[in-house]
Amino acid sequence: MSHDHGHAYASQANRRRLGIALALAASYMAVEVVGGLITGSLALLADAGHMLSDVAALGLALFASWMAGRPSGRRWTYGLARIEILAALAQGVALVLVAVLVAIEAIERLGAPQAVMGAGMLMIAAGGLAVNLAGLWILSPGRESSLNMRGAWLHVMSDALGSVGAIAAGALIWAFGWSWADPAASLLIAALIVFSAWHLLRDAVDVLMEAAPRHLDPDQIEQALSELSGVAQVHDLHVWSIGSAGVSLSCHLVDENDPLSPELLSDAYLLLGDRFGIAHATIQIEPKRLAGQTPQSLCAGGCPPDN
Repeated sequence: MSHDHGHAYASQANRRRLGIALALAASYMAVEVVGGLITGSLALLADAGHMLSDVAALGLALFASWMAGRPSGRRWTYGLARIEILAALAQGVALVLVAVLVAIEAIERLGAPQAVMGAGMLMIAAGGLAVNLAGLWILSPGRESSLNMRGAWLHVMSDALGSVGAIAAGALIWAFGWSWADPAASLLIAALIVFSAWHLLRDAVDVLMEAAPRHLDPDQIEQALSELSGVAQVHDLHVWSIGSAGVSLSCHLVDENDPLSPELLSDAYLLLGDRFGIAHATIQIEPKRLAGQTPQSLCAGGCPPDN
């Protein structure tokens, strides 16, 4: 119960953080669009376009966090926690698309550099960096506990890097008149966005494909369970994540005792919780004579057909 209450409190705190970051990003996005049009800076417009994706990503993350907090029902028996993973996947795809669009425009401008007002670009980009740093500070406490929050944080981090690139380009244009610095900074921004998106996409796909969490080794878990007193065999072990928080496990333990040991199940639960941090486990204790058997194998062909 305390675990559920703690997770609910963390989810509410994350939603508050997302709401504040969303308001900041939306406010300054408009400033960057106007500033980019006035100064003629592609780096500023690229940064504003990425900030637009930030606004969409933060809004999506906020909605997903709210949906994930809804209780489970008769149809959605696991609840809606995985909607946060779908949101993280969408954020990763959006990051890659933004990077591609920025790179295409930057390559075109490298071939035909355009005049840019370096001083104005520098001031507006500095303001954008300040907003992004504030957003990163607000979102940072929740990024380790939720893939959805990490996706939102990565969006803001990529935009902060974009602001740094725009500042550097603005300084070079202002000081030396190097117009090529603007599209060059945009290409660097695009590369950094793709780099940050890759890890987010990989982790989201891992959860959706029910891969074992990267910090856990199923072979080590199986070995530890097999070393418990009374365990003759471990089979059908599965480890996966429903959402960002919490790991689930299911397995069969063959008990060499007859009658079955009443302590074996509690010993297995304690092992999984203390050593591996697994809070949700479903363990079937089997006598040796039923090891590896299934309903179909026991029916010996006499089971009714599946409907």
